[in-house]
Amino acid sequence: MNIKVLCMGAMALSMVSGAALAGTLDSPEKMTPFFTDSGMKTMKPDAEFKASWMAMSEEDRTAMSKECSDEGIAKEHNDFCAMTKKLGGAN
Repeated sequence: MNIKVLCMGAMALSMVSGAALAGTLDSPEKMTPFFTDSGMKTMKPDAEFKASWMAMSEEDRTAMSKECSDEGIAKEHNDFCAMTKKLGGAN
């Protein structure tokens, strides 16, 4: 195989895997329902947060809980992850 083909393949693979590494906690689409503002700085009250959480698919809740079990991610999304744990996630 020629080097150019190998490099292009490696670059394509890194772009695809990079997209896979972006988690649900970095997805505005997934996170917006939990916040009162567009900048996602102020979380909704507990009852509204819980309603948004329960409205999500089990798959999304599991993915978010798994991400929150990572120390670095949990620190970055401290309030959100604390609330998911309170609702039974990341046990």
